Amino acid sequence: MARVKKGLNAHKRHKKILKMAKGFYGSKHTIFKAANPAVMRSLRSAYFGRKLKKRQFRQMWIARINAAARMNDMSYSRLIDGLNKAGIEVNRKMLSEMAIYDAQGFTALCDKAKAALK
Repeated sequence: MARVKKGLNAHKRHKKILKMAKGFYGSKHTIFKAANPAVMRSLRSAYFGRKLKKRQFRQMWIARINAAARMNDMSYSRLIDGLNKAGIEVNRKMLSEMAIYDAQGFTALCDKAKAALK
């Protein structure tokens, strides 16, 4: 049986990793042995980053809604409770957009939430 050499496959694998390591600092973008762990770490960070992004956006929306709600003499939790009791289903992303770009509409929602809480 003929001897199998892995030169071609190893070269392909090295090229793939070095292509992913473009723009890395120092020898990490030119030397495979340095690039490989850096690329693996960056892929792992990217995976976790995609999960974190969702949490961070929700945090930001809630902070914006809270700020706008307090301008209308309400807290965030009372606003959400009032909207639920009033039967108004608006997600947090749209509420934060309303708080920024449609202050009058947000104020109207706050008034309905206040009325539902009484």
